[in-house]
Amino acid sequence: MVRFELPEAPEEVREESLWKALEVFLTYLEGTGASPKTVKAYKHGIKDFIKFINKEKVKDLTPEDFNKWKLERLRSGFIKGSKDKRRIQTTLHYYSLYVRSFLSWLGIVKKAPAVARPKGKKVIQALSNEEIYKMLNASRDILDLLILALMFETGLRAQELLSLNVEDINLSTKEILVKNAKFGEERIVFFGSLSEKVLKEYLSRYGVNQGKLINISYNGLYKRLKTLAKKAGVDPAKVRPHILRHTFATEALRRGVNIIALQALLGHKDLKTTQVYLHLLKEDLKKLYEAAFNYTPQTLNVSNAAISNA
Repeated sequence: MVRFELPEAPEEVREESLWKALEVFLTYLEGTGASPKTVKAYKHGIKDFIKFINKEKVKDLTPEDFNKWKLERLRSGFIKGSKDKRRIQTTLHYYSLYVRSFLSWLGIVKKAPAVARPKGKKVIQALSNEEIYKMLNASRDILDLLILALMFETGLRAQELLSLNVEDINLSTKEILVKNAKFGEERIVFFGSLSEKVLKEYLSRYGVNQGKLINISYNGLYKRLKTLAKKAGVDPAKVRPHILRHTFATEALRRGVNIIALQALLGHKDLKTTQVYLHLLKEDLKKLYEAAFNYTPQTLNVSNAAISNA
């Protein structure tokens, strides 16, 4: 996680309300170069803390407030959201880092521990080819098709997809320049024949030649995929934008894309992040192993008696 170097809060902020202090803090955070997505994440975490402690002024805060909030969230989770213990702890891990930064900025705490990440490997889910085909065939309009085709064939993050301009797409080379990538770095991704066909139809039908390619919000994208999954007979609980990225990564490995190339396509800084997809291929690996070692003891001229007497 990126650390942002923030100056201490101005003295006058310590006399303000917590909500006003949060507003000033987020302005300082934005001034360090933090992305809008990062600023939004900090805002969500700190708002949860402020609502929980139910205090008005900055001067009313104590280090114990931070501990009480962490303990209550670990025990009971968040008011809205998953009740899965692992997901709660993962969310709280990040939220506690955000709140600690806020309290440190205010001079309330300096070295209070954040909530640890949950132990064990993160479970990565992906859709099967059959589920993808069901959703493609259940598409209600050209926009459904465009979203599914691009996310399945490129592995773009949701915000990357929604930030695309028509000018970023090269139909002749089947390339997309991703400008709004994570960590502020640009990269090139490629698309296949399905995306090419749907893109040409979409751009021609609506006469789009510049500006936003897909002009909907993340919430609109999320709801569209959930509704489409339900129509296709696919469990909506399994379908969300990032699952399509997981599906692309898994399918790319299955089709022979090497892990280094996949890292570049996904825009991962660390190869370890990409390697989490390898475990999804366990069944494929098992089939390959069984095909390679599918012989009987007799094939090796080992008798049953030799095995019994060993």
